[in-house]
Amino acid sequence: MKNMAKTSLAVALSLAAFSASSANIIADGRGNGMGNTGVTSADFLLAPFYNPALVAVHREEDDFGLLLPSIGATAKDTDETISLIEDLQDAIDRNPGSVNDPEVDRLLNEIKGNSPVAVTAGAGLAVAFPINALSANLFTRGYAEVIAVPDVDTSGSTTADNVAASEVHMVAFGYSEFGLALAKRVNLSGYDVSFGITPKYQKLMTYQETANINDFDLEDYDQSEVSETAFNVDLGAVLMHNNYRLGIAIKDLLAQEVKTYDGGDTYNLDTQVTLSGAYAMELFTATVDWDVTKQERFANLADDTQFLRFGVEGNAWGWVQLRAGYEIDLEDTLDSSMTAGIGISPGDLVSLDIAGSYAGDNQFGVGGNLAFTF
Repeated sequence: MKNMAKTSLAVALSLAAFSASSANIIADGRGNGMGNTGVTSADFLLAPFYNPALVAVHREEDDFGLLLPSIGATAKDTDETISLIEDLQDAIDRNPGSVNDPEVDRLLNEIKGNSPVAVTAGAGLAVAFPINALSANLFTRGYAEVIAVPDVDTSGSTTADNVAASEVHMVAFGYSEFGLALAKRVNLSGYDVSFGITPKYQKLMTYQETANINDFDLEDYDQSEVSETAFNVDLGAVLMHNNYRLGIAIKDLLAQEVKTYDGGDTYNLDTQVTLSGAYAMELFTATVDWDVTKQERFANLADDTQFLRFGVEGNAWGWVQLRAGYEIDLEDTLDSSMTAGIGISPGDLVSLDIAGSYAGDNQFGVGGNLAFTF
C-alpha cells in the first residue's frame, strides 16, 4: 500500500522535469482517452476506480479479468520553472562564492512570479470475477499530487543576498487503497439495474518542504511524511435501458483529512458524488460525467476542482478503438483539456489502451493500461 503511493509519487517527481498537467488521478488508458470519464462507461475490470456497480456489467462470456497494470501521469509547468531552477543551480555551481553574478540575477528574475508546478501520477492493479450471482473485483491503486511554488526575493543588495532569501515551497499528497468491489445486477420494474459497494482500506500521506532555491530537489519529498490510515466505502448504481445508461457514484463516503508536517495545512479527501449518462453500444459509446461535489484538496491552496467531462469511443468490431474527450474544471483551477486515445484488442482477449491529454503550453498527460479478459 505505502509502496504503491510512493511509486506513484516517484513517477510524478521524475516526470516533472518534462514540464508536462491535469488533475486526473485515475490511471486508465481507456477512460483517460475519453475525457477521464467512466462512471457509466468503464468496463468491469476498471469499474472500482469509477463506479463499483459496473463490476456486474459484463458479457455472458466473461469469466475472469486481469489488469496488469494501469499507469498515468500529468504535469503542469507553464513557465518551465523546474528547468529554470536547474539552470539557476548550475549557474551558481559554476561560480561558487560569487557575490554578484549577472546570469544568476537574470534567472532569479525569470523565476520570480512564476506559476506553481503541479504534477499527478497514478497506478493500479485489479483482478475481476464477473459472476452473475455476485460479481467481484479485487483491486489496489495509488496516486500522488505534487505542488511546488517558487518564492523569489530580489530586493537584496547582492546576488548572494537574493539567492539566500529565495525559496521553493513544496506540498505533496500520496494515496493508496486496497479494496473489494462487489456488485449485483437485478431487474426492477422492467429496468436493468446494477448496485455496487466497495469496502476498502486506504492510506493518506502528506509531504512538505521549504528549501532554499539553490538546495531544492523534488526527490527530497519523503523527509516530512505524515500518514493516516482509514476504512472507507464507495457506493454506486447504474440503470440500463436499451443502449442508454444513467448512473451515480459516491466515492469515499467517509471524508478524511491529514495534516502536513508542520500542522500549517491540511489535505482534505472529500466525499465525491458524480452523476453520469451514457449511450453505449457495441461499435460506439458516448458519455458525460458531472461532479456534483467539489474536491477541496489542500486547505490553504487555491486548488479546488470540480469536473464536467465528455467522452466518445468508436469500436472497430472489437479489434481497434479510437477515443476522444474534453474535460472542464468548473472551479477554473485547471485549464480545460482535450484528450485522445487508442485501444488495440486482438481477439478481445488482450487489450492495450494508450491515451494523451493537452491543456495548453507545457500541460500534457499520458496514460495506459494492459488488460486480459477470459
